[in-house]
Amino acid sequence: MVYDEFFANRLTSLRMKKGVSARDMSLSIGQSANYINKIEGKKTYPSMTVFFHICEYLGITPKTFFDTDSPNPAITSELQTHFNKLDEDSQGYFFGLIRKMSMLGKASR
Repeated sequence: MVYDEFFANRLTSLRMKKGVSARDMSLSIGQSANYINKIEGKKTYPSMTVFFHICEYLGITPKTFFDTDSPNPAITSELQTHFNKLDEDSQGYFFGLIRKMSMLGKASR
């Protein structure tokens, strides 16, 4: 895996999914207007602190940033937050429901 390319492409994809310009995102995280463009152009990388601000801005966790299996990481991250607040029985019920739904989705393909 080419990490610099992955990081730039992932950031671009997540930013576009959110529907914001690179300039607006740069300014929103307290950086210069062309900061995100530099990252997406593989000219620079964010510090860890700025990376955390990027994730917060996108509404995802750092773990979710690197999880490319999720088609909508912001929803996945929010879902996990709410899931973690459920009691054990509710988590079991919800997990069974999701498993059943995913099986139905596979059957219809």
